[in-house]
Amino acid sequence: MTNYEQIDFSPIQALTDGEVITRSRVRDIRLASGKVLALITLDNGRDHTRPNTLGPATLTELGETLDGLRTRAGKGEIQAVGITGKQYILAAGADLSDISKVGSKDNARLIAQLGHHVLGKLSDLGVPSFAFVNGLALGGGLEIALNSTYRTVDASAAAIALPEVFLGIIPGWGGAYLLPNLIGIENALEVVISNPLKQNRMLKPQQALDYGIVDAMFPAANYLEDSLRWTDGVLNGTVKVDRKNEPGKIERLTKWPIAIRMARGMLESKIGTVPRSPYAALELLDKAKSGTKAEGFAREDEALADLVAGDQFAASMYAFDLVQKRAKRPVGAPDKELAKKVTKVGIIGAGLMASQFALLFVRKLQVPVLITDLDQERVDKGVAYIHDEIGKLEAKGRLDGDAANRLRALVTGTTDKALFADCDFVIEAVFEEVGVKQQVFGEIEQIVAEDAILATNTSSLSVEEIGAELAHPERLVGFHFFNPVAVMPLIEVVKTPQTSDAALSTAFVVAKNLGKNAVLTADAPGFVVNRLLAKVMGEAARAVYEGTPIVDVEKAFAPLGLPMGPFQLIDLVGWKVAAHVQDTMVRAFPDRFYANENFHALAELPEVVEKDKGGRVTGWTKAAEKILKPAVGSSPASPAEILQRVQDGLAHEIRIMLDEGVVPEVEDIDLCLILGAGWPFIDGGASPYLDREGASDRVFGDTFHHPVIKGIES
Repeated sequence: MTNYEQIDFSPIQALTDGEVITRSRVRDIRLASGKVLALITLDNGRDHTRPNTLGPATLTELGETLDGLRTRAGKGEIQAVGITGKQYILAAGADLSDISKVGSKDNARLIAQLGHHVLGKLSDLGVPSFAFVNGLALGGGLEIALNSTYRTVDASAAAIALPEVFLGIIPGWGGAYLLPNLIGIENALEVVISNPLKQNRMLKPQQALDYGIVDAMFPAANYLEDSLRWTDGVLNGTVKVDRKNEPGKIERLTKWPIAIRMARGMLESKIGTVPRSPYAALELLDKAKSGTKAEGFAREDEALADLVAGDQFAASMYAFDLVQKRAKRPVGAPDKELAKKVTKVGIIGAGLMASQFALLFVRKLQVPVLITDLDQERVDKGVAYIHDEIGKLEAKGRLDGDAANRLRALVTGTTDKALFADCDFVIEAVFEEVGVKQQVFGEIEQIVAEDAILATNTSSLSVEEIGAELAHPERLVGFHFFNPVAVMPLIEVVKTPQTSDAALSTAFVVAKNLGKNAVLTADAPGFVVNRLLAKVMGEAARAVYEGTPIVDVEKAFAPLGLPMGPFQLIDLVGWKVAAHVQDTMVRAFPDRFYANENFHALAELPEVVEKDKGGRVTGWTKAAEKILKPAVGSSPASPAEILQRVQDGLAHEIRIMLDEGVVPEVEDIDLCLILGAGWPFIDGGASPYLDREGASDRVFGDTFHHPVIKGIES
């Protein structure tokens, strides 16, 4: 087994240039029993906007601190060691900027070994160690806790997770071995693999307690005091730690291999076999059922080294950089000082989408929100839905009673549009037809102030055409949400030739205050996400009408790695909406997009496709088959043909979008697809994926030298 003490870590110490070092500050705390606990507080000296991270210099200092405490424990000076973080944050894991520049597989292995070497000391101090998870604990931050003997958590901690698989790697500092042996294989599969693949889902403190990741949870008000009192009880034997989910011999022999086999089948059907990290993690979890901790750590060293040196991790780091940096500083956004202050929001429409808008605006902006519709019954139904959703948040403990009542009071409905007079920001969520949108904006413009901002949520129509009859078209901006509104982080902010900087600035500031990431796009059909998804859906429809079975079409698209297949996605957004978007794109670009009139007949059906319990499409309904039969040909395409057509079509369309100036740079297209379509991090967005798959070369050949579909620079 690896002897970490004998390894020369100097090659990765060179990576510490520019590292924000998280210091290990120690103070002794005398517990009520008289025992002494040495408490390490991790603190990088920055506020909570810059979390503690674990780079090589940080780990080296922590290792030296733990060595000193082991010596003190041997002398009887301390009876326990605790480790916690600065306010709100234990640690956000490894410093990814360091890991992404390791260069070689050998250096990547050293990063893994250094983490194991240092964090492993927490279980070898000669006295018990206690992790006090006082806030955010991600990746290596959670592995600090897992390497400790005992763990408590602050009930208000923001998030707890092992997100590595989402980033194209694996939990490489003990997580893949320690977690399944602490909470059982099924729970570990959920935390290590399933959650990261669900758009990086994280755990709340109560969930971490329920899984058995932590041993106790205490309220924020007296978290450290309560944890120290509990620690004293553990040391004295008056507090018994019961780990109900810890796997026994029978689970290891029977349940463990079955769970692994089922997980593998789920992965193959859901994401295909291209992504490497989920399968590497699965292999580590499988082997964790037996053997020693040292063997488990050595396996993690090799798996992490292999993945960090691979192109999927490089793509993930490109995507991570887009989301962490570019999304926070939108290209083309005017000075925020130009934004109009929003004190009241008006929403035209009271259907499901409008009601989702209202709930988001009132929760995030905490200003009055007014909704309207054609009749009082629809308005009342919309307001009731919003109030009911606020009630659900209250029942879950996300809002207290006073906050819930205050939000309900801020949401009102009316059929009298005169009440919109003092709205600063008005957004429509009405039927996707230019004439309808022109009519509602024409009415509202007569009522609101001259400098009030008007926003359209159109998914594919021309924003300029929608505003063509306005007296002040410069106040109109596209503000395109994605469904579900509360979850999807992207808003496409659409600028027409008339849109003023004030309207544009207001849109960006409002998007940020809603907790969304905004990307500027020109007023082009489908903007960014729907234009490219229409290409995907069109190729799927083309294959069906050629005669390819729907299940085969869905499977052909699996290598793209999107969260769902094309027909599963169409079923989610609605067949009428999808048919409308396809028609819009075909009208604009008849030579490049595919639509079929038969789609409209399908859209009239109450149910078009049949799905399994996981939501995957398994076939057409009988009614759909009847409609399809006369329209479907007898020349099915192979999965490889379908996939290549969509890859080449996307590469070609992205090139055209950049030439047309739909967005400033290819990075903005990748960012939109990651945030708005769930394009996987391991692909880095569309352009690196298309580059790796050879689509750029196939479409452009040697004649294409402009670095448009450039992927990741080597």
